[in-house]
Amino acid sequence: MTTFRISEVAALLGVSADTVRRWVDSGRLAATREERGHRIVSGPDLAAFVRDQGRQNGSGRFSSARNRMRGIVTDVVRDGVMAQVEIQAGPFRLVSLMSREAADELGLDVGVVAEAVIKSTNVVVELPE
Repeated sequence: MTTFRISEVAALLGVSADTVRRWVDSGRLAATREERGHRIVSGPDLAAFVRDQGRQNGSGRFSSARNRMRGIVTDVVRDGVMAQVEIQAGPFRLVSLMSREAADELGLDVGVVAEAVIKSTNVVVELPE
């Protein structure tokens, strides 16, 4: 079974190690201690925690898209018809191409907080080296 140290959980979820420790200390996230005394979280427990968090943080909107990443707009390039919008969501850089009209209507400019909603029938999954 895959297990994660507190620092690894923090890196995966884009939060601080202190936040993960608070979740563990409050009983929100299950963890055990390994032989050296370090706290570890099992892969299945972490997956269940993340799933539950996603359900609890629902936006109240109804959509078939399940992949949402909140971030800050870091660049907007507009031309006559199209706009390219870059969002930094934690460690992830997302780029969206949309009509200029849509970007204008949404008020997308550098510094705006936005949510990237991703729905795709083709998602490539890779494992880290």
